[in-house]
Amino acid sequence: MAIKEFFEIPKRYRTWSLALMGIGLLAIVLGFFVYGTGDVHHKTEILQGKEPFLNIKFFSIWTILTVALWWFLGYRMRKLSLSIDNNPLPNAEARRKYIWNNTVSAALYIVWFALTVMSTVPWLWLMSIDPHWYSTMYSWYTFASSWVAGIALIALFVVYLKNKGYLEFTNEEHLHDIGKFMFAFSVFWTYLWFSQYMLIWYANIPEETVYFRSRISTDHETGTYSGIFWFQFIINFLAPLLILMRRGSKRNFTTITIMAVVIIFGHWLDFYQMIFASVLSEHVELGWLDFGVAAGFVGVILFVTGNALAKNPLISKNHPFVKESIIHHT
Repeated sequence: MAIKEFFEIPKRYRTWSLALMGIGLLAIVLGFFVYGTGDVHHKTEILQGKEPFLNIKFFSIWTILTVALWWFLGYRMRKLSLSIDNNPLPNAEARRKYIWNNTVSAALYIVWFALTVMSTVPWLWLMSIDPHWYSTMYSWYTFASSWVAGIALIALFVVYLKNKGYLEFTNEEHLHDIGKFMFAFSVFWTYLWFSQYMLIWYANIPEETVYFRSRISTDHETGTYSGIFWFQFIINFLAPLLILMRRGSKRNFTTITIMAVVIIFGHWLDFYQMIFASVLSEHVELGWLDFGVAAGFVGVILFVTGNALAKNPLISKNHPFVKESIIHHT
């Protein structure tokens, strides 16, 4: 879909948050072409076999294609959801057709999500920072981190809207399920974290263990990120494990809110060390600018999402399965 066609879409159907993030990525891609030399990394004998993958053209095309399909498939599902707000489905056949269209759209998104977030995108955007190092667990690891942070963000929106008097059908059972997802995927993230770390440490192969030198070394000169590395492990695993294990914690709005903020911050810190421990391994430069950039993105997401929520009903009253959602029990 062309840019002109995007602006011709009714405002209620637009998905601005992903579009704005896409514009930022497009600026980076254009910077590659203007200031780049043709390769993402310097050429070495070891990297010669990766040249078809680690070059600016492939990086740019795949990045644009990834974000474009994320946006298009999200727009398609949003349009389907909003289409029945004021147009009740007349009969059983129309309801079956609607569910079928929703299922197809969701299936397409899952397939594309698996091909990008769960495989290629972490290789391109993150693991290629260490071009001589690789891990078969890396994409799963970053996926789990992104997923649990996304669940935590959903929890914050649910609690905020509920406290403002919206989402009248949302109850403790729904919040309990969100809390279970936060707990379960925090444990799942830890399983992948340990699997990647343990296998590389146990094999003790120099070209693999070098990745952890700046992250866990006890030497003050080389292990500059060891403090951040273990701190993010504590708040991403031990805090959710100890606090969200109890049933009551997962049904408490205050506890869920605090833990959602902790999880989002913890996984932001995890991505920080993944990037900067490779780019600036000699010293840590975590400062106000880093927190300011993070706060800027958080502000954009909150503003755009809040603006979109204000323009449309928060409950799809004509959805075929709305009754099952209302009577939901854990």
